[in-house]
Amino acid sequence: MSILSNYTPECLVRCKVSAKVEDLDHRGLEMAPEVYAERLKMAARIAHLDVYRATTHNKGIMNGIDAVVQSTGNDFRAIEACAHAYAARDGQYRSLTNIEIKDGVFNFAIEIPLALGTVGGLTSLHPLARVSLDILGNPKASKLMEVAACIGLTQNFGALNSLVTSGIQKGHMKMHLFNILNHFKANEKERTEAKTFFSSRVVSFNAVKEFLGGLRKYH
Repeated sequence: MSILSNYTPECLVRCKVSAKVEDLDHRGLEMAPEVYAERLKMAARIAHLDVYRATTHNKGIMNGIDAVVQSTGNDFRAIEACAHAYAARDGQYRSLTNIEIKDGVFNFAIEIPLALGTVGGLTSLHPLARVSLDILGNPKASKLMEVAACIGLTQNFGALNSLVTSGIQKGHMKMHLFNILNHFKANEKERTEAKTFFSSRVVSFNAVKEFLGGLRKYH
């Protein structure tokens, strides 16, 4: 039974970003920034209280972190196991991020255990891992952990932004449409017309196939 544990709650990384609530206003936001900030806060609060929401919430965070972990030759399964264990450390599975609004300032933070390395193992042996670390400026392990946490926080903000504005489904359908268009090797003109056509229609493989078939036949 002598083996190191992948649970490393002492190796915590904390990342936080703050902004004035009024500065959260951005192009296309169809609500006051104060309402937007409160919606984001509520979404994060629900993920803290409800295990169903927390599971998907944290999965989105790990989408970003796993990409950094895998590309640098680290063990994403170990990082995943540790992160989810930490999320349930008080007996209930909760969100890894938190939002607070105080004195007109929006505070968005993540706290997560990340034990990453930049020396030894695949990080030294795999050529793509070396390229990834070169792109990052050959950071020390502690800096790589900070980068991963920042990516996780950014990924989470993107998801919460979609949830409280246009809805996550719209983004998923857009991605689904582009994947199908790639499958059929659609050119730029076909992509533009397909995007317009499916802006108010259900996207499916057969529907896109039929649309492209008609478009190409017409041209």
